[in-house]
Amino acid sequence: MSDPTSLFSLQGRTALITGGSRGIGRMIAAGFLAQGAKVYISSRKAAACDATASELSAIGPCFSLPMDVSTVAGAKALAAAYGEKESSLDILVNNAGAAWGESFDTFPESGWDKVVDLNLKSPFFLTQALHGLLKKGAANRPAKVINIASIDGVSVNPQETYSYAASKAGLIHLIKRMSLRLAQDNIVVSGIAPGAFASEMNRTARDHADEVAKRIPAGRIGVDDDMAGVAIYLASRAGDYVVGETIVVDGGVTIARG
Repeated sequence: MSDPTSLFSLQGRTALITGGSRGIGRMIAAGFLAQGAKVYISSRKAAACDATASELSAIGPCFSLPMDVSTVAGAKALAAAYGEKESSLDILVNNAGAAWGESFDTFPESGWDKVVDLNLKSPFFLTQALHGLLKKGAANRPAKVINIASIDGVSVNPQETYSYAASKAGLIHLIKRMSLRLAQDNIVVSGIAPGAFASEMNRTARDHADEVAKRIPAGRIGVDDDMAGVAIYLASRAGDYVVGETIVVDGGVTIARG
């Protein structure tokens, strides 16, 4: 048996996290850094990405690679930018996402395309663009791809977020399909389905945490350690045998909905 004291260590590992400048991406980045990883964060807004990387550098080595990954060209550009810095990649976290809420009768094509392109298309094509670097990272031990889905892809949210729900449900199934192919290359693909965490995307949880908590069996919204903990588990040696699964982290909301 390997040393159990290093089971959750990310020492010597390099990670790339999209949407890493705020919210869930930032929580994961901070957690990875605390476990010894070198972390690159990416987001569409360069100033915010640079500022977060600078702040997180107080924990460990964190670097900014701003990019819009909502297009295939953007995904390829990020992969190329990362490849100029590193010769391999151990952990990819596909976290960048968007949401759109509007009534059924007026829901626009723009609200569909924006969300599906970023939430569903981007994780596939960024992973594809980084495949070679991930395979190099997997030479000695499994590389990891962790996709951030949502409980809205598992159970139905009463809000009219059609493209968001469809994209996250699709991503959960895509995780299964990708995991079977990439396991051949010693790359483990998995996912996380968060519930209510305070973020710019979930402003209700951020701004009305006490009210939201009343609808959560655990009695509170998620905190940074809740998200960092499951991401560290999947990224570390502890999660090497978790293939194609998406872990729900929601304080019991999905069970209560059922």
